Amino acid sequence: MTDASPTASGTDRNLLSAYTTLRLGGPARELVEAASSEEAVAVLRAAEGPTLVLAGGSNVVVGDAGFDGTVVVLRGGGVEDLGAGVVRVQAGHVWDEFAAWTVANGRSGVECLSGIPGSAGATPIQNVGAYGQEVAQTIAAVRVWDRERDEIRDWTPAECGFAYRHSVFKHSDRYLVMSVDFALEASGLSRPVAYAELAKRLGVDVGGRAPLAEVREAVIGLRRGKGMVLDEGDHDTWSAGSFFTNPVVDRAVFHEVAERAGGEPPHWETDGGVKVSAAWLIGAAGFEKGYRKGGVGLSTKHTLALTNRGGATTAELLSLAAEVADKVEADFGIRLHPEPVTVNTAT
Repeated sequence: MTDASPTASGTDRNLLSAYTTLRLGGPARELVEAASSEEAVAVLRAAEGPTLVLAGGSNVVVGDAGFDGTVVVLRGGGVEDLGAGVVRVQAGHVWDEFAAWTVANGRSGVECLSGIPGSAGATPIQNVGAYGQEVAQTIAAVRVWDRERDEIRDWTPAECGFAYRHSVFKHSDRYLVMSVDFALEASGLSRPVAYAELAKRLGVDVGGRAPLAEVREAVIGLRRGKGMVLDEGDHDTWSAGSFFTNPVVDRAVFHEVAERAGGEPPHWETDGGVKVSAAWLIGAAGFEKGYRKGGVGLSTKHTLALTNRGGATTAELLSLAAEVADKVEADFGIRLHPEPVTVNTAT
């Protein structure tokens, strides 16, 4: 493990902006890179004061003041075939490398999650999803260290409390995800394609299947067109992905939104109500792609991504987020909620 704790001349290397896809965040009091989940557990056991675990840094907004505690940056990875269709991936493994592995090895179930930045260990925390798939559909178990009990145990999906972009792990520093087991189908074809835009791109009907490699290529193409594939030279990708979740409302609220908008917005029926497109609400509230305010702005490719245009601060980003959410609420009576985890911010 590497101890990168700050010194008089080394504080800059502890800036958390270097570890987030937004490239925002102040310094950590102490920063340690762990080469495995086991090393991360050892560091966290010994740490005094607050702790924070980062890996890909793709779904986190860190305040400008940084973090007055120990930050563990989880590295290392590995994929293990456990048999009976179950594959284990270590928490520090780059997620898209795992998605590519499943396609190359004929394992169907997470192909629509190709191109998503971040680590495998972050996926159950957020219940990551895109293009009609989410990890809760294929997760068989999550190996978790419970710091309060100092216990390592494999959790069932039911224990994880998966919901839309949520789990019991989110907004809690009690648990460290160490590895994730996925139950994947041995097939060269995708799971039934549930997302209309992707089905159209593939030339299949919704509910149809397509070769895994073609699905992966199509998904990455769609994501790249929306600025959702990391690119050092493209400021549209200097983001935390989709900044707001799609709000789920009851039928009465949905009808009110449609009445205010003069027509029904894009939506999906769910068990909990009607899920409304946050991107559409933002656009309908008057925010165009590329809307800029200081060093931050909406992506020029997708209104749902708030981006660092260079030289930005977290305060600027959160101010823009509040402006967008306030206007959507004023126009449609729906409050948008951030999808990323915030650290040492007022949100």
